[in-house]
Amino acid sequence: MPEDLASQNCVPCRGGVPPMKGVELRRIQQLVPQWTVVNEHHITRTFTFPDFKQALAFVNRVGEIAEHQGHHPDILLAWGKAEVTLWTHKIDGLTHSDFIMAAKIDQLLK
Repeated sequence: MPEDLASQNCVPCRGGVPPMKGVELRRIQQLVPQWTVVNEHHITRTFTFPDFKQALAFVNRVGEIAEHQGHHPDILLAWGKAEVTLWTHKIDGLTHSDFIMAAKIDQLLK
């Protein structure tokens, strides 16, 4: 049974830990397959909607989760789309929490 990332909580990064790379990164990325890993540094996904209003509503729901989790993505909002990018700024790379947040965002579409 795959790890259920969406049921976990993000853990604040205090630094001093290496970012995920290689096999570890490829393994966890399989749990959120619609997200793209870019240069082993960040993950991104573009969500599409029929209009601006629905894209904005989605972005607002992402914001609520981000506040609750204390893990804030970069979000580009445009007509009919929202592009979400995640990485852990404290270590300038990816941590387990980035993938937890991605899974929680994916849950918004269910």
